[in-house]
Amino acid sequence: MPLYKTITVNATTKVFIWKIEESFKALSEGISLTENCSNRVFNMKSDLHRRGFMSIRHLLALEGYTDHDLYYDENGKPHLTGNMHISITHSFNFSAIIISDSEVGIDIEKQRNKILKIAHKFTPIEEYRTIANDDALMRKLTIVWCAKESLYKSFAEKGVSFLQNIYVEEFALEDYKTTATVTFKEKTVKYNVAYLEFEGFTCAFALLSENQ
Repeated sequence: MPLYKTITVNATTKVFIWKIEESFKALSEGISLTENCSNRVFNMKSDLHRRGFMSIRHLLALEGYTDHDLYYDENGKPHLTGNMHISITHSFNFSAIIISDSEVGIDIEKQRNKILKIAHKFTPIEEYRTIANDDALMRKLTIVWCAKESLYKSFAEKGVSFLQNIYVEEFALEDYKTTATVTFKEKTVKYNVAYLEFEGFTCAFALLSENQ
């Protein structure tokens, strides 16, 4: 059971990261899916996506939840039965969830140089011109993307632009935390963001700031 990492963020918030090494068959053992989710996973063309889907169910089980406790709203945002909040992410051979008693978001991305070509679409790239090292720039932009994706998942309103509506405060790579804000339709929501890097991947997660 390759539970890769558990992070206790605070008394009511936990992050669980899974490294996907098992076959789909092995991941399916002991997991009960709803009819809708059974159809979803059956129709997935990618074996890695199917395995990622099932690994999420194993992460849910760590906190006592099953697939039957998970549902999605009209915006595609996942929810748990009861009072806890959840966010889900999957990238290549890693998946993760964050569970909390308040709104949260999480994202994992593989660190790849192609982010340098699309950065202008999600952040003012001129802010990073002083970073001369391409590897450091790639890492920083991946953190910014993950942070913005985490806020986007938590805020969960249609029409939010990564470039126009989500701002991540300046940070150093070694800080492993920052703050960020969503401003949309006269609403401003502040978040605390933490991030980590492992095996060529970046994971960021966002929690509502107490200073709204």
